[in-house]
Amino acid sequence: MTLSLNITPLEKWLPVSTLPVVIAGPCSAESEEQIMETAFGIARIPQVKIFRAGIWKPRTRPGAFEGVGTKGLKWLQQVREQTGLLVTVEVANPRHVQEALDHGINILWIGARTVVNPFAIQEIGEAIGNTDIPIMIKNPLNPDLKTWMGAIERLNRMGFAKLIAVHRGFSFFNRSEYRNAPMWEIPIELKRMYPNLPIFVDPSHICGNRELIPGTMQKALDLEMNGLMIETHINPLKALTDKNQQVTPAQLEEFLSKLILRRESGNNEFSHKLEELRSEIDKLDEELIDILGRRMKVVEEIGHFKKANKITILQLKRWRQLTQDRIETGIKMGLSREFILKLLESVHEEGIQRQINVMNRDES
Repeated sequence: MTLSLNITPLEKWLPVSTLPVVIAGPCSAESEEQIMETAFGIARIPQVKIFRAGIWKPRTRPGAFEGVGTKGLKWLQQVREQTGLLVTVEVANPRHVQEALDHGINILWIGARTVVNPFAIQEIGEAIGNTDIPIMIKNPLNPDLKTWMGAIERLNRMGFAKLIAVHRGFSFFNRSEYRNAPMWEIPIELKRMYPNLPIFVDPSHICGNRELIPGTMQKALDLEMNGLMIETHINPLKALTDKNQQVTPAQLEEFLSKLILRRESGNNEFSHKLEELRSEIDKLDEELIDILGRRMKVVEEIGHFKKANKITILQLKRWRQLTQDRIETGIKMGLSREFILKLLESVHEEGIQRQINVMNRDES
């Protein structure tokens, strides 16, 4: 199912001729010198059209660097005037919005901590008022698609049509090489729900490590995301915030030069072969759904049998053994452990619910 949003296409308001759109700039504005040196370095890169910098930094605990505040907006004014780059800044409340508008900021963005609060989103929208300013909405910290959608829909219903979703990864308890788990299935689902909504990717926050950024940039393009936001600092090692995930302008230019822009479609021979393979997938999907349906009928029979013999539904020992065996089989077939486990958990959850339904029907 797709949902309707009133979205103004990027090409109608953003001065770019090709995708992806590239946004670059430091995590935090630290000094006028740091901002201007970084901006001049970035302005030499043709692909970059927008300069970003954090002015107000929401920190988990007080005492850390929380941004330079309003004076940083004057530095962004200079960046716009002297380089021609558009400038964007994060806002978290109506005062931030008003000060950003007073200083001619071109684009606003709403961060991951703010997007979870419908009251804050409403107040920010009201503070922007009738100003036709573009707004970027980052995903929430937790992998909650509905919360992300809610913020986007709320702003759109308030009349804002120049909207961009920004995928910055999600906090997750499992350890991995990423600072924030990419969970690409979530932005993909958002793209499916809102086909006309541009989605940018923030590899810096996903990776937390500059060495991982090039691969994540390429992944974003391969998934047909519309833009990239890369934290770029003239001297990352001396950055006051997130030094490990920032790159120099020279590194950014190198990363961008190595990106492969793949075509959405190929020649007739390619299209015919692709259609043949997709047809094969359609057949396999039908078989897979048929097998799952037959499996659930067996599960329901088990439910009746357990009911008749006064046996509990959940059999943990059986579940653990089944999971171990299926994962081993899946790995031998080239499937990842995470994929098999996620699939088994979904099937098991459906099976448990079906057995509960069977017992409830029997009792009624």
